[in-house]
Amino acid sequence: MRAKIDENMPVDAVRLFVEAGWDTSTVHDEHLVGAADQRVIEACQQEGRVLFSLDLDFADIRTYPPEAWSGIVVLRPVDSDRDSVLALLATVLRVFATEPIRQQLWIVEPNRIRIRGAHLRTD
Repeated sequence: MRAKIDENMPVDAVRLFVEAGWDTSTVHDEHLVGAADQRVIEACQQEGRVLFSLDLDFADIRTYPPEAWSGIVVLRPVDSDRDSVLALLATVLRVFATEPIRQQLWIVEPNRIRIRGAHLRTD
């Protein structure tokens, strides 16, 4: 899998992704710090990367419909300190080993994961 870590995530997150076998880049690596959300998500799409962010704007399916992107994961820890974010990320990385993420939006909270995506609909 390929990941891009948003600027609001701890830089230590890279280590967790690498240990889990992910090809990982950051918004910092690509000089996208301060770029508009649309530019960040488009860079992810061009590179086939799943975006990992704390930015709740990416959870708006009207603006960022899951089926249009490589994948979006929005982490919602109780506290936004480094250790809380990394603990939540470590937990969810284990889930990705068995669950698809492409073209889905995952909203990850300490006690639940909400997933939205086109292939989940049962119309």
